[in-house]
Amino acid sequence: MNTLSRLLLVGLIALSPLALALPGTVNVNTAGAEELAEALDGVGSARAAAIVEYREKYGEFVSLDDLLDVRGIGEAVIDANKERIAFSD
Repeated sequence: MNTLSRLLLVGLIALSPLALALPGTVNVNTAGAEELAEALDGVGSARAAAIVEYREKYGEFVSLDDLLDVRGIGEAVIDANKERIAFSD
């Protein structure tokens, strides 16, 4: 993705009602895979789907450590996104 595309994407996200309600965060207990993939660095469609599948199977996440149990989510992903991850609205 080139720089202009990234700037446009950031602009669109910033103008969305969700971004206005929760600036810079995503609720990992309610977000769909597409939203997770867009909001979290290092999380593409496969990792985002794994987060949703894990949540549906085992229930809501309560801490960052819970996310480490998801296939493909490691310390680097958590560290890159810890300020963006929310567990409730």
